[in-house]
Amino acid sequence: MQRDVIIDVYLPNKLDLTKGVDLLLVNDGQDLRTMEFAAILDPLIFLGQIQPLLYVAIHCGPDRMNEYGTVYSADYKGRGARAGLYSKFVLDELLPFLQSEFAVSSFNNKSFAGFSLGGLSALDMVWNHYQEFTNAGVFSGSLWWRRRGYEDEGYDWDKDRIMHLQVQKGSYHPSLRFFFECGCLDETADRNNNGIIDSIEDTTDLIEDLKNIGYHDDQIRYLQLEDGKHNIETWASAFPKFLKWGWGKR
Repeated sequence: MQRDVIIDVYLPNKLDLTKGVDLLLVNDGQDLRTMEFAAILDPLIFLGQIQPLLYVAIHCGPDRMNEYGTVYSADYKGRGARAGLYSKFVLDELLPFLQSEFAVSSFNNKSFAGFSLGGLSALDMVWNHYQEFTNAGVFSGSLWWRRRGYEDEGYDWDKDRIMHLQVQKGSYHPSLRFFFECGCLDETADRNNNGIIDSIEDTTDLIEDLKNIGYHDDQIRYLQLEDGKHNIETWASAFPKFLKWGWGKR
């Protein structure tokens, strides 16, 4: 991407890298500093509620609106034009760097999570590279990402929302699992005036699309928070639930 990329690595003390390890990448990794992510992890690890894994928080760059998005297509304003380069960076530079840095021949499972537009980017990465990734964590995901504006003639929300279109045209992959979080106070927009805010409807519509091509309830978790907002505090409160869902000890 022709720029320096900052990453924060959270490495639990109990993690034995010689035995193989799961990896969780997180977009908008700078937000983990704000939510004091280490303090979120400490009780979960101390109480043995989740298995140890390696966390890598990728800070966004100054061109976030272009580096995040969907590789399939830029949006109707041309945003997301560098999403393909970001994907290539993760696959061809970041993952090999992490394997070399921590002397890991390969990771047991790799997952990707993110917030807002970073959540869309993480989901797009997992969806298009199901051979590499297992879990996707999407917090207040920008699933409205679309090829045409709502006001454009012929806009069809089934065909113009880019992530939904990818899923509708896609195939079932049994290894994939999805975690979605939305807050009832995420936004106020309600494009079809049906009393459901767009962020929730975009998410539940995508879940239906996943089920329509074969995904089951045990592969999908939807967390709706009544007081949840589009902010770091809400995502911090939801993150332990995501970790227990993905890596909880049973």
